[in-house]
Amino acid sequence: MEHEAPTDRSLTVSDVDIPLDTVNDLEQARQLRRDLSRLMMEYQFAVDEVLTKVTILREEFVHLHSYNPIEHISSRVKTASSLVGKMARKNVPPDPQTIRESITDIAGIRITCAFIEDTYRVLETLIGQDDVRVIEVKDYIANPKPNGYKSIHAIIEIPVFLSTGPVQVPVELQIRTIAMDFWASLEHKIFYKFDGEVPDHLAESLSDAASIAERLDVRMEDLHREVHGTPAASTETPHDGVDDAVLAQLWRQLSAGSQSRGPLSA
Repeated sequence: MEHEAPTDRSLTVSDVDIPLDTVNDLEQARQLRRDLSRLMMEYQFAVDEVLTKVTILREEFVHLHSYNPIEHISSRVKTASSLVGKMARKNVPPDPQTIRESITDIAGIRITCAFIEDTYRVLETLIGQDDVRVIEVKDYIANPKPNGYKSIHAIIEIPVFLSTGPVQVPVELQIRTIAMDFWASLEHKIFYKFDGEVPDHLAESLSDAASIAERLDVRMEDLHREVHGTPAASTETPHDGVDDAVLAQLWRQLSAGSQSRGPLSA
C-alpha cells in the first residue's frame, strides 16, 4: 500500500474514531483551558494593581519622610499547570468562582522591610485603603510557627476592572523583615532538600537561627530609633531641590501682593 501524502492541516477529532464521551471530555478540557487563561489574566492584573499601591506608598514615604520602609518587593502568579495540580489535590471543581474561594494563594506578593515596626505600618496602610477588603490576617511575627517561621500573612481582595465589569480577586501578601526573609529562604531550601523530613539536628539549628534573627531584628530596630527616632516623629523636609530661603522670599512677596490688592469687593 502506498503512503498517503502528508497534509498541512492539524488532526481533528473528526479524523479519527473517538467515542462520544471522549469528545465531550475534550470539549470540557478546552473550555477549562479558556477559563484558566482568563483566570490567570485576572490574577496578574490584581498583582499589578497591588504593586502599584505598594510603589505609591514607597515613593510617598521617601518624599514626605525621607525614609523608605520597603526594602524589596517580589510577586508571582501560579502557572496554570501548578494551579491544575492543586485543584486535583484539593478536589476543587473547575469553576472560576469556586477556584477563587478555595485556592487563595494563586497570586502572591512578598514585601520585605528593614524593621519589624515597618511590617505593621505597611500592612495597616495597605488594608486601610477603601478598595481593599481583608479576608484574613495571620500574624506569625507575634505568634511564630513552631519551627521558628515569622512573617505577616494577609489575604486581601481587590477589584480588577475589565471590559465586562469589576471582578474581585484575592491576593496573598507576605510581609517580613530582611532577617525573617533570609531565614525563611534557607528553611525552604532545607525543607525541600529533605522532602519535608528535616533531620532533628538541622531542625534544632534552624530554631536557634530563628532566635538569633529575632534578636538581630530587635537590636537593629533599637539602633535605628536611637539614631533617627521613629518615622512618625520625623520632621525632615522633602528633598525637592528648592532652598528654604527662596521659598521664604516667595512667601513674603506673595503675601505683600495679596495685602496690597485688599479684600475682593462683593
